[in-house]
Formats: sequence, structure tokens, C-alpha cells
Amino acid sequence: MADFDTVDFFRDPTLFADPYAYWDHLRAKCPITREPNHDVMMVTGYDEAVAVYSDPATFSSCNSVSGPFPGLPGPLDGDDISEQIEAHRDDLPFSDQLPTFDPPKHTAQRALLMRLITPKRLKENEEFMWRYADRQIDEFASKGECEFIGEYAGPYTLLVIADLLGVPESDHDVFTNRLTRGIDNSKRAGESDMAHKPLEFLYEQFREYIEDRRKNPRGDVMSGMAAATFPDGSTPPVHDVALIAANLFAAGQETTVRLLAAALRLLGERPDIQQQLRAHRELIPNFVEEMLRIESPIKGDFRLARHRTTVGGTELPAGTTVMVLNGAANRDPQRFENPTEFLIERPNARQHLAFGHGIHTCAGAPLARAEARVSLERLLDRLADIRISESAHGPADARHYDYVPTYLLQGIMRLHLEFTPA
Repeated sequence: MADFDTVDFFRDPTLFADPYAYWDHLRAKCPITREPNHDVMMVTGYDEAVAVYSDPATFSSCNSVSGPFPGLPGPLDGDDISEQIEAHRDDLPFSDQLPTFDPPKHTAQRALLMRLITPKRLKENEEFMWRYADRQIDEFASKGECEFIGEYAGPYTLLVIADLLGVPESDHDVFTNRLTRGIDNSKRAGESDMAHKPLEFLYEQFREYIEDRRKNPRGDVMSGMAAATFPDGSTPPVHDVALIAANLFAAGQETTVRLLAAALRLLGERPDIQQQLRAHRELIPNFVEEMLRIESPIKGDFRLARHRTTVGGTELPAGTTVMVLNGAANRDPQRFENPTEFLIERPNARQHLAFGHGIHTCAGAPLARAEARVSLERLLDRLADIRISESAHGPADARHYDYVPTYLLQGIMRLHLEFTPA
């Protein structure tokens, strides 16, 4: 077992699979604890996490994705580094994406995003979800087995969000071919190439769509996206709209894949819960919330302290990099009773922070919940006796899974299931 007082959370591969004992160790010392390798303050307490997320005036999101890699050019002197943040914000990785924006820019861009995913559009999109869930299950149902992420979760979430954003159905195959092949998951975030090539493809595709629809409106979803304006009535640059659409596409697809994989893994490992869910479908929404709580797809999110402050009794100097660990906060015993136990009827399951909190709460949360609910309904309808493949993952007392090798995402890369076609 690693020495938790010296282990490098950002590089140790043993923590990619199971960070929970490490987080418990940190929380036992203090809900906000400095890790020694990269000088990051790790927030494991629920109340402390909420406090950080709720205070964008104090905690900048400029480093929300990159954290300490590479960080602002130093030294970060003084009790307020706001000017330094603004001077070097664009030098940080992913600085052109919504999660790294602070108000007032974030306020305007977020409002634009919410005009793209209206309740009406989400309802229309759910109709596509039901149809496409069956279409995807048709591909493997008769075989009695599947690799769930590659054969269902990946393509399903990709095309659901493509439909939400109005990608023409004639282009669905292009998106599937470009975004489900050749992605290198072996690189650790923050280490080597911070450029995400799938994002480059998405930027270009959405830019072309928006430019075309502004010249030739067609009355479709993409035309509505092209015509969307900021709250003050001004028209955003094509680049801004394309970035927002691409970011929602990439972030929403990846995290929902991990949610679906975690859910099906649990059903395969726990036939008692699987049978309970089959018999009581009304429990599916809370099952999804408890799944998000106990196995949060995003391990955490970074912030940078603009000025000297105190959170949970811990003093944080200006320039402190903070990592708010959603997965740890969601297992804080001060908030969740018996936090390591999966309770399908947990009364406060929805209080989890899997989607973040505050102004940066995941805009795609309703979409992810709907995708999970629809998928579970149709998978339970059409696949009986879902179980983990022992030939692929080993016997029940000695399972082995490959995990996404990053400190940002929590989840497995492959899930081989066996079942009886229903």
C-alpha cells in the first residue's frame, strides 16, 4: 500500500483505480489538506467543497481543468493576484473553454449555452434517446454478451448529444467514426499534449455549421443555435458558439459514458440490486443519483485563490491552487450516513456534488440523468440476468478492470457483460 503522506495523487497509477482510501486519509487529517508533491490544497469535506464552489469572487476557475500544470508564471506574490490572473489567463491550457471562465464573461457565455439546451429541446432529444437506445441494443442483444462501453455507452451518448445539438443525421457516421477511434487514453492529463484532438475536430465542425446556418437558416436546431444571442441582445462570434457546442459535446459524452459503465457494473456485481430495480422501476431516478454520489465520474475540479482567504478554518494564501474533490465530498460521513454503502433509496442522494455546484454546475446534468434513466429502462427490459464476464474480468472474488489513467476522471475503460436476451 502506498504511503499516503508522500504518494503523488496526480501520478500514482494505483490511485487512478481507487482513490477512496487516500481521500479518507486526507479527510481524517483535515477537510482541507496540502498534498506535498505539487503544493495543491485538497478539499475532501462536503461543506468546504460547497464553500469554494459558491465563491467565484474569491476562487477563479482559470485553472479548473489544468490545475497546477503548468500553473501561472510565478512568483505569485501579494495578498491579491487578480491582475496576474487576468494578465496570464490566456496562457493556461483550455483557456478558451467555458469551465475556465469567470464572471462576467462566464455569465454571458453560460446564458448562451442555456439558450441552446432549452426544456423543449431536451424533451425532443429524449424522444430520440428511446429510439436510439433500442437501435443500439439491437446490435448485440442476440449475442448474449457485449463490451458495454464500446458497443453501447460510447456510441449512444455520442449520438444523443449530437441529436441534442442538431448535428444533421447525415453526419452522424462522421462523428461516430472520428470520435470513437484512435483516442489515446494512456496520457495523463497535464503531462504531455494538452491539446485534445477530438475537440479540434468538434470546433471545426460546429464552426462550419454555424457559419452555414447564419447565411442559410433552415429552421432546424443548428439554425436556432446560430441565431442565439447574448442576454444583452448582441450576436456572439461564430467562434464562441462553436466552442460552447464543442465543449458541451465532449464533456457531456465522456462523463455520461463513465456513469453508464459504473451503473451496469454495479448491476452485474449486485444481482440483489438488479432484481430490486427490475421490480421497482420507480427507483431508477434515485438509483442514478446514488450512482453519481458513490462513483462520481469527475474526481475533482481546480480553483485558484485570488486573494488571501479562509475556508473551514484553514487559511489559504493568494495564489493557492485548490482541488475540490467531488468524489471525496460525496463520501463525507458528515453529510452522507454510511457513505461507502450503496443505498438505492438513500433520501439525500441528490445532494451529491458529482455535477459540481454554484455557477459552474454542469449544464448537461439534466441530459445525463435522462440518458441514464432511459438506458436503464431499455437495458432492463431487453437483457435478463445481466452479469460480469468472468473470462474478461475474473471471478467475483478477484475482479480486475482497467481504469481511465487520469486524476480527473473516475471510471473503467472496458466492461464485458453477459446476459440472457429477454
